[in-house]
Amino acid sequence: MDLGLKDRVYVVTGATRGLGRASAEALLAEGAKVLITGRDEKTVAEAAAELGPDAAGLAADNADPESPARLIAEARARFGGFDGILVSVGGPAPGFGADNSDEQWTSAFDTVFLGAVRMARAAAESLTEGGVVGFVLSGSVHEPIPGLTISNGLRPGLAGFAKSLAGDLGPRGIRVVGVLPGRIDTDRVRSLDAMSGDADAARAAGESRIPLRRYGTPEEFGRTAAFLLSPAASYVTGVMVSVDGGARHGF
Repeated sequence: MDLGLKDRVYVVTGATRGLGRASAEALLAEGAKVLITGRDEKTVAEAAAELGPDAAGLAADNADPESPARLIAEARARFGGFDGILVSVGGPAPGFGADNSDEQWTSAFDTVFLGAVRMARAAAESLTEGGVVGFVLSGSVHEPIPGLTISNGLRPGLAGFAKSLAGDLGPRGIRVVGVLPGRIDTDRVRSLDAMSGDADAARAAGESRIPLRRYGTPEEFGRTAAFLLSPAASYVTGVMVSVDGGARHGF
């Protein structure tokens, strides 16, 4: 299938590693041009070089109110256009209800929630018909995940914002989608497993609860994200798509 991504231009935040990186790789493999971001300038430059000539990098913090305009302007300057954005950010601090400090909540809100809202608003102002705004969220949108209370608190609200935005932007032909990873084999998930004291046992227990009986790969997530961002998914908007091996209990 031709996804229609050739020469389309996307911004992918938090893309020096993990799910953002995998999504950028999948977009590039289908012919898109991608501006990636991360907070560390050296890491961003190295990642962009590894991704090849159709990728560029710009150091930016999702929590910085000036980042959205900078990123869109840079994408246009480098590649001559702007067709969509995938907002990805590292997961907030783990912890149960009484574990997390006000500072951790505030930092996560600024980066995970408000930063994503700002990115989406700026993209919406700049996109034309056929454009797309995507969010990397979490399975916690539908079901709370034990030990990830901040994520459980913020991700569902961001999904609600995304759904509202889809209704607002639909008449302009702009789509909004969310991609919800389950247990994907990333550094983040491996570190969460290690917090149990026995990473191998935690992984085995986690896999036993997944119908496909394994963790997903970043590449599997990235291909799903690339499809949803592509013109091939032109009649898909306002949805939250789980990439979790069937782990979600609801329909």
